[in-house]
Amino acid sequence: MPEREEAVDLATGSTAPPVREMTLEESLGSQIRLLRRKAELRGGDVAQAAGVSLSMLSKIENGQISPSLSTLQAVCRALNVPLSQLFSTFEEQRDCSYVKAGEGVVIERRGTKAGHEYRLLGHLLGGDVVLEPYLITLHEEARPYTNFRHSGVELIYMLTGRVLYRHGSETYELGVGDSLLFDSGAPHGPEMLLEKPMTYLSVIVHPRMET
Repeated sequence: MPEREEAVDLATGSTAPPVREMTLEESLGSQIRLLRRKAELRGGDVAQAAGVSLSMLSKIENGQISPSLSTLQAVCRALNVPLSQLFSTFEEQRDCSYVKAGEGVVIERRGTKAGHEYRLLGHLLGGDVVLEPYLITLHEEARPYTNFRHSGVELIYMLTGRVLYRHGSETYELGVGDSLLFDSGAPHGPEMLLEKPMTYLSVIVHPRMET
């Protein structure tokens, strides 16, 4: 019989720190924050409905205190969810988004950005950062636009076509297989569309804003 292989933790080339298991307080707080955001409620509204201060709710959501069961019940009533739902998520759960080929939310640009098609390839509700992966297609009618500007960083990876891409005061010619990683706070965008139609993967990462 072949020998059974022992489980081995394999490391990737990433410099990301290893996952730290959440405490019960952190898990409860994370779930409360997620439920509040899903319900599109502000922290102040939930705190008022639960009869706690906004400061206490913030500490609960950040796992900084161990709230009493009565406080958790009050928060759950404000969120209109059963208390048991908070504890049922303490077991390991990780957010995941699956999009089949050809699917995803499509955003068609108008005006000066007509012909710029954005297909959102996934969306996660939790975590400290927001990651937006887009498959971008510039069709034959597309025109250059170099004034995109937003917080975070962006990675572009060319799949088809060629483009002269501007970032700040510099320009870069990108062809199939080329990539560009940049601070997206500077004005950026395609300056010359050298070979259309073109497609490229755009991954934008920025801090999640607290609400």
